[in-house]
Amino acid sequence: MISIPVHTLNDGTTIPAIGLGTWPMDDTQAEQAVLGALETGYRLVDTATNYRNETGVGRGLARSDVPREEVRVTTKLPGRHHGYEETLTSFEESRRRLGVDYVDLYLIHWPLPRVGKYVDSWRAMIKLREDGLVRSIGVSNFTAGHIERLEKETGVLPSVNQIELHPLFPQEELRAFHAGKRVLTESWSPLGRGTSLLSDPAVVSVAEALGVTPGQVVLRWHTQLGAVPIPKSADPGRQRENLDVFGFTLEPDRMRAVGDRAHRRLGGDPEVHEEF
Repeated sequence: MISIPVHTLNDGTTIPAIGLGTWPMDDTQAEQAVLGALETGYRLVDTATNYRNETGVGRGLARSDVPREEVRVTTKLPGRHHGYEETLTSFEESRRRLGVDYVDLYLIHWPLPRVGKYVDSWRAMIKLREDGLVRSIGVSNFTAGHIERLEKETGVLPSVNQIELHPLFPQEELRAFHAGKRVLTESWSPLGRGTSLLSDPAVVSVAEALGVTPGQVVLRWHTQLGAVPIPKSADPGRQRENLDVFGFTLEPDRMRAVGDRAHRRLGGDPEVHEEF
């Protein structure tokens, strides 16, 4: 089994350096993917209310022989449930679907600044953590300004911000902000889905030189940045390949070769994107 390094979050809890993404799997696919991933060595599983597969993720957890306390389970609050009481109710629904006593990491999925309720949700998440129902609380797709508002109004920083991050969109400024606040960066779409990144000549050249795959090169790029990628895969072989990125190192010139390209966002802009 592959040994995975861990990061210590700003609240003292730990999180593996790579995880399993489950979007856009359905319940059946998620159950099998989670079960197989845990057998392979994954200990971080990422889902969300809006993925509509929390039930399947929970079934995979329940079927696994891996002790619950060894697995870090992440889920996310949807936009339609922003607000203090709404967040508490939504969390209980997620916990019921997952079939767990507690959630390891609970994130606000999108800030929805026009709606203007993410601070109310954050206060509810602080309560969930204080009550022991959530081990760590964080956000997803938040800008530096959104995080600064949380800190100013509640005094509590997120432990994690899960953002779009890949070599086509490396987010240098936001990552630097995170580092200054001790907020861990998680990467969604770490392999630049829907692009030709994995067939890029520079990435392929590095992979061939190291005897690994282009996907492993890109995931290693993330881990060396200090970010936690959460690649999605239901294929056992690909899951194993994605996890096996800690046995080689990208030298500085190879890190530059992977990351040196035109930048473009593939997903929504957090200032205006709304997902309910």
